[in-house]
Amino acid sequence: MTEEPATEIQLLRSHKTTLIEILSADADFVLQHADSRHLLSHRSYQQVKACRIPSEKVTELLDCIIQKGPEAAQGMLELLKDQALQETFPMLDFIKDLQVSTLNIGEKRTARKRRETPYLHESIPSKKIKGSRLIEEKQLMTVARAIGRCWREIGRLALDIKSVKLEQIEEDHSLHVERVFAMLRHWQTCQREKATAARLHSLLSQNDWALPPESIDFLLETD
Repeated sequence: MTEEPATEIQLLRSHKTTLIEILSADADFVLQHADSRHLLSHRSYQQVKACRIPSEKVTELLDCIIQKGPEAAQGMLELLKDQALQETFPMLDFIKDLQVSTLNIGEKRTARKRRETPYLHESIPSKKIKGSRLIEEKQLMTVARAIGRCWREIGRLALDIKSVKLEQIEEDHSLHVERVFAMLRHWQTCQREKATAARLHSLLSQNDWALPPESIDFLLETD
């Protein structure tokens, strides 16, 4: 039985440890090439650049790329196959042989949209869509664990939370996951009856801050 090709994000995650070990030899070189291909937002670039330890810099770079979603992950894989990187890091040769799903980005977005549409009600008439209910704290914590260090960007751009509030949350909580959870709880409180699982899924699936589908699609699961 032929093994099904993996998605771009799955490939980066499955080889993350190896990539960190290889790319840490010249982390700044990789960062500059990633920036030249516009794989990072300005804020993410500054965030990665601020890391002083090479391995941490590469880790942060890969995390930000994965956070941005399939398009950024695909761009990163293409960068890793680039001649300049292949010559600088000979051990990256294995990247050329990785199989990526042939499903293009447009088809992936269409497939995701289908999962979010009301037609789900017709295909599962005996079950109620869980995403239409108000989101629960347990779900918020699960989402919080999926959001990396770009949480402030997500708070400002996706959830429309003011910078002053985000700074307050950062001061009040020392642990990363607790900060993100507090941010999501603030969003829930402000949205009231609009704070549904489906709405949060929609907000976190758009633009540059889009989270990987596999980390938030549980918000659309049926009972």
